[in-house]
Amino acid sequence: MVTGATERGGRHASPADCERRLRPPIRSRIAAGGALAVFAATLALLAVFTLWDLPYVLAAVLTGSLAISVSWIAATNRRHRWWATPASFLLVAGSVASLVAAGRGALAVLLVVFGIALSSALGTVAFSWEVHHAIAQRWWVVPPAKHGVVLMNPRAGDGKVPRLGLADEARRRGIEPVTLGPGDDLRALAESAAARGVDVLGMAGGDGSQAAVAAVAAAHGLAFVCVPVGTRNHLALDLGVDRGDPVRALDAFGPARETTIDLAEVNGEVFINNVSLGLYARVVASDRYRQAKRQTVAATLPDLLGPGAEPLVSGVDSPDGPVAHPQLVQVSNNPYTLSSIIGFGSRARLDTGTLGVTALSINRTSDINRLVALELAGHPERHPGFHQWAATELVVEGSAPLAAAADGEARTWEPPLRFVTRPGALRVRVAAGAPGASPAMLHTALGMSTLVGLACVVSGRPSGVVAK
Repeated sequence: MVTGATERGGRHASPADCERRLRPPIRSRIAAGGALAVFAATLALLAVFTLWDLPYVLAAVLTGSLAISVSWIAATNRRHRWWATPASFLLVAGSVASLVAAGRGALAVLLVVFGIALSSALGTVAFSWEVHHAIAQRWWVVPPAKHGVVLMNPRAGDGKVPRLGLADEARRRGIEPVTLGPGDDLRALAESAAARGVDVLGMAGGDGSQAAVAAVAAAHGLAFVCVPVGTRNHLALDLGVDRGDPVRALDAFGPARETTIDLAEVNGEVFINNVSLGLYARVVASDRYRQAKRQTVAATLPDLLGPGAEPLVSGVDSPDGPVAHPQLVQVSNNPYTLSSIIGFGSRARLDTGTLGVTALSINRTSDINRLVALELAGHPERHPGFHQWAATELVVEGSAPLAAAADGEARTWEPPLRFVTRPGALRVRVAAGAPGASPAMLHTALGMSTLVGLACVVSGRPSGVVAK
């Protein structure tokens, strides 16, 4: 029976040693106490302001709610867009004016925003010891690649590869660059590199390209390096790779850190981030989306969500029962954190061995008001049309080909769509100085569980809210 964690050199740490290491340092305990105090003061300020200027607050809330409803009408109904658009701007102005008219309104709002930001920052400091401990458990140090190859898409990210001189930067580091030419098959190039005996395979491109090369690396047991030069680079975000510095990502071919992450499949095809069905998939499928995203969204929303719009997805089964005709279904490789603006769209872990499933149904205009209010409160899961769960597999039925966005790329699949997870399928490397964690892990959103966790840290115990 193992009685303690193994230390370097083979000596086993005693349970007492492990317990001491898991006790928060004084700095974290002070930060946790400060976070709780600031949060309590912010709530008190909000309550006092609301009671003192109740009519103005109610007017601001009412006009703000109407603004959301009218904005939804403007976005989804062409017939009423002519009046709904200017009306939404007027209602927003009225909401702001109500707070300003209260005299203390603008100052109170600023103080509340500052209080929330400060308590969140202090909370991040309070949990940082636990975050760093969890990160250290997941990554191990590895030597430089013996034969590294990085494939490069020169068209990704509006030409970042040639603009940053990535091929020359790779050669300086002893990495063999392979640049995609017109008509080249990315997967075939990756297979060719694997056949030449490489031990580390990288991809400089968007998430769709990352998935294709990662699938080859996993199939051959090679370590994979993500070089983010695409538009969003979700995989890089969740690995803790600096999306603004693709050149530095090449350092992962040198002395680096490595871990294993999951992959996911839909009908036998690998994806690394997510597959979206419904609203987003239909928008991405438009030929105009890449050139004019906002204009395309504005033009297509009335057809997809307006009066008389046909269901985008027939339905999906959740642990709580069938979800009929959701406007959006997203299946992700590990669950996303969707409870706050900080960390929205990132995954705290990539090795849970599960799929994250989210389904959203919007049946009436009032649903939008409630969803927005719950999102601002950090609890969209409380919306009756919001369903989120984890699963090891999922089947989505349909009577016609289903439009999808797989890692941001428009696709169409014949139903049924069968999603499965492949736990620990891919070895990934990051540069030695990379944090190795996503915003969802580094920044824990304020909520009841977080407040309880802060109280635990104050008392000298682990919080229990950091993803282990």
